[in-house]
Amino acid sequence: MLSTLLRGCCIAAAGGVMVLLSAGAPAHANDEVRIGLITGGCVGCHGGEGGGGHGIPNIAKTMTRAEFVATMKAFRENKNNPTVMNRIARGYTDEEFALMAIRWAKPE
Repeated sequence: MLSTLLRGCCIAAAGGVMVLLSAGAPAHANDEVRIGLITGGCVGCHGGEGGGGHGIPNIAKTMTRAEFVATMKAFRENKNNPTVMNRIARGYTDEEFALMAIRWAKPE
């Protein structure tokens, strides 16, 4: 799971460059680095601002935090229409959904 990966140090090679990601510090809901790491996968389809496009839905500021978390849990439990999100959501914990919501949900 992603949360397991984030608890330790991870070394990743990208284009011959070594990158060290240190995530050993305690995670807090306001930890911008951890939120960035967790939501980094979202931007591949939804874009850096979460606006989507070309059949990919806008996830930026369209739901409350509670609605966002509920939507992600429903994907994980195969309760929403089958999409790639059903498979992606299985890799995240409830805590990670809450952290995602900090970035993508409407401001509170």
